[in-house]
Formats: sequence, C-alpha cells, structure tokens
Amino acid sequence: MKKVITGDHAVAIGAKLCRVEVVPAFPITPQTLIIEHIADFVNDGELDAKFLTMESEHSVMSAAAAASAAGARVFTATSSQGLAFMHEMLYATAPLRLPVVMANASRTLGGPPGIWCEYNDSMGARDSGWLQLYVEDNQEALDMVIQSFRIAEDKRVLLPVMPCLDGFVLTHTVEPVDVPEQAEVDSFLLPYEPDIILDPKRPAMIGTFMPSEYIMELRRQTAGAFESAKEVIQQINSEFAQKFGRDYGGLIDTYMMEDASTALITMGTVTSTAREVVDELRQKGEKVGIIKLRFFRPFPSYELKKAVSYINALGVFDRSISYHGGGPVYNEVRSSLFGMKIPVINHLAGIGGRDVTTKQIMKMFELTQKAANGEKVSDVYWHNTRGETV
Repeated sequence: MKKVITGDHAVAIGAKLCRVEVVPAFPITPQTLIIEHIADFVNDGELDAKFLTMESEHSVMSAAAAASAAGARVFTATSSQGLAFMHEMLYATAPLRLPVVMANASRTLGGPPGIWCEYNDSMGARDSGWLQLYVEDNQEALDMVIQSFRIAEDKRVLLPVMPCLDGFVLTHTVEPVDVPEQAEVDSFLLPYEPDIILDPKRPAMIGTFMPSEYIMELRRQTAGAFESAKEVIQQINSEFAQKFGRDYGGLIDTYMMEDASTALITMGTVTSTAREVVDELRQKGEKVGIIKLRFFRPFPSYELKKAVSYINALGVFDRSISYHGGGPVYNEVRSSLFGMKIPVINHLAGIGGRDVTTKQIMKMFELTQKAANGEKVSDVYWHNTRGETV
C-alpha cells in the first residue's frame, strides 16, 4: 500500500508494524507527531500496546529500560533537549543489553534555543553504547524502524538502536511511502524472545552495582557486540532487500563511486540534494561520487577505507560542530583513514536548520577537487555562514 505521509507518520507506522508492546512517551517538537500517531493506533485498537505517558524524557528512558528488561518489545521517540534529558539512562540501557528502539528527530540543542534540524543532539550521545543511523527520506525512516528491531534483538547484538531523521525536513514533510503488509513484516520480524528477563517466578538482578573487577569485561563485551553488529546490519539489509525490494547498502551506500576521483560523504536528507549535483557534474565530465554514511555507530571504518581506496580527495559533510576542530563526522573519518594519503576536507553546512543548496554542494566538490589537484586549501570550511568567504 502506498501512502503520502510525513516522516513522523512513517516512523509510527513502522513501530505499529513491528507490534511494539510498550511505548513510553513524552512530547517534544518535532517528534511529537510520532507518539501522537501511536497513541491513535492504540486508542483505535490497531496496536495492542501499553502507551505510557511519562512526566519527563528521563522517565521515558527509565520506563523503556525497565519494560525491555521485563521482556517487552519497546519503542519510543525523542528530540534535542529530550534526548539530552535522558542522557543518564542512555548509558544504562546499552550496557544492560536492552534492545530498545528510539527514533530521534534531529534538532538543534540549545542554547540558544532552536527547533530546526541539526545533528548536535544525537552526536552528543554517540558514545553511549547505542547504535546510530541516519535516514535520507520517509521511506527509509519506516523501513529502518523495522530493520532496527531485527538488528537490536539479534543475539549477536542485543543493543539499543537510534534511527535519526532530519527534524522538519522529514518529520513534517509528506512523501509517497510504500507501507508493507503486516503479514510481510511478521515473517521478517519474529516476536522478541529474550534469554533473561525480570520475572518474579525466576528471581534475577539486572543492572546492580558492579565492582571494578568486572567493569572492564562488561565494556569489552559491549564493544564486541558493536563489532558483531556490522555483520548483522549487512545481513539484515540483504534479507530486507530480498523480501521488500529496497536495498539501502548496509552500513554505507554509494552513488557513482565506481570510477570517481573525488567523493563527498553525506548523511541524512542532504544526500538527495548531493545526488542532483553529482548528476550535473557527471554531465560535465567530472568524475565525482557520494558515500552516504548510514550508520555512525558502529562506524564503518573498513567499508569506508575500501570505498575511498582509489580516489584523490574526500569531502566530509557535517551538520554539527565538535569544538576541537571540524565536525564529529569529519574527525571520525579522518581517524579511520589514518595512514591513507588522501586529503580530507570538512564542509560544515545546514547547522541550525539552514538550507543546504545545490550551490553549496557544488562549492564543496570544487574545494575538494582543489585538494585533489594539490592546491592549498583549508581543512575546515563553513558554508553559507556570515563572515566566511565560502
């Protein structure tokens, strides 16, 4: 069935198709419509789930962790200050290996206060132990909720997953979306069957105080689960493509990279704009391509090295800033490519919800090509920013 819906509606439908059992919720723009749609599904009898209205986002994640520990399939959503408010409980949920799925509507994190798209909210949680992925359109938003539960609940992973969609750019914009049949999703995503749960009939303790003799081993196990997740993500992407006909590439996706000499790494909705630029530059004979970074955690170091092994220069798009030089994506990419003699240029744009235009992306490719030609360029550029010459 094809529907013309917002990204928030697509995410809510994805959660419904996964037959989630507990949904702790607290409203915050621009994710509020996700939980409102789910509340309607529950009220109308379309979804058999416990919908819990909580007093804060901290309580939301506390309830999500508790419900998951009791064996329920749990979904929630948040954004910006809401994600920051539940920060403490993010660090509890992941090491306890609780496969919660939480959509994040990416939004600037004050101050100053703002409601538009920016990745500094989710980037601040990148080392909390959650898997993180960024979607390009509303179709991918729906599909990745379904895939996220498969990934999270895989016994090789058992970690929470955070699908991120661009605030307002996707959350409040309508697009045609293919909605799978319930029977199709049921055959792809079986009921969650945890090995260990909180059950009065089988007394157990989860998340108790741990002495120093064991904490390093716990951290190592969590790190190992992240490495296992890479294989699981690729496998589930292939299974999803075979069943539903939509292949997202797994950890990364590429466009026109077969013979590219210059490439740009993109995330989220800017990827669609960048495709148009690549098509235009290709018509002019320029060999450019795109690497769409889908998963930021686990970070696809091997896949990235392979994708850039034959190019002459690499540009990296960032929609947030890390205050020690450049953006967080740029610093991760540069670190993962250590030892490779490829110029890596950071392009900061779209921060605070500012539009990222084809003209700006043209400039990103132009500057990156200069680096490929051996010309002197800066490491970091701020695009469409007052006081900057770019």
